[in-house]
Amino acid sequence: MPKILSTLPLIAALGLAQAAFAQDTGTAAKPEGSAQTEATTAGEQDPQSEDAAAALNMGQEAAAEIPQPYFREEHGDWKLQCYPVEEGDEPCQLYQLLKDEQGTDVAEVALFRLPEGGQAVAGATVTVPLETLLTAQLTIAVDGAKGKRYPFSFCTPVGCYARIGFTAADIAAFKKGAKATVTLVPAPAPDQKVELDMSLNGFTAGFDAASVVEN
Repeated sequence: MPKILSTLPLIAALGLAQAAFAQDTGTAAKPEGSAQTEATTAGEQDPQSEDAAAALNMGQEAAAEIPQPYFREEHGDWKLQCYPVEEGDEPCQLYQLLKDEQGTDVAEVALFRLPEGGQAVAGATVTVPLETLLTAQLTIAVDGAKGKRYPFSFCTPVGCYARIGFTAADIAAFKKGAKATVTLVPAPAPDQKVELDMSLNGFTAGFDAASVVEN
């Protein structure tokens, strides 16, 4: 925290104390009977002090820090990203950082498995820059085949997120393919497209190692 901000509450408190001190030590003569009044009220608590005490926040226990993920292993161009837990198996997802032609980090893909029986057998979260044109959505195509478009769900100061469901056919295409192309449109240049290569090297082994996320 900047020093000037951390000292402001202290300065304000000192200012109030000095003002009260100046009033108590003024040079004006005390009215008759003031000594008796002071004596009778010496044991009473100042209502202003009670109000000030009531306004104080006594705090509460801080929540435990969220465990930081780490990369446990690699499968081709994919990494298995896991989250430490005190008990049980660590939840792990398949992760890949997508770069543009200049080698700049642009997007992140985090993919996980889903329980059997649903239309989606896997899910993924794709994170893109805030400057992305959200209405243009996100497109994923495998080896030049016709792609699928996915909407964005929400944005934070970190970026914007598309939460995607993959069918069994989608996953089968990933396992057979060489690469997928993730396409997005930049908001400052809506007439252009940014195409990012998502390597599928090692996808099959990595997918099998990823955790099943229960609903």
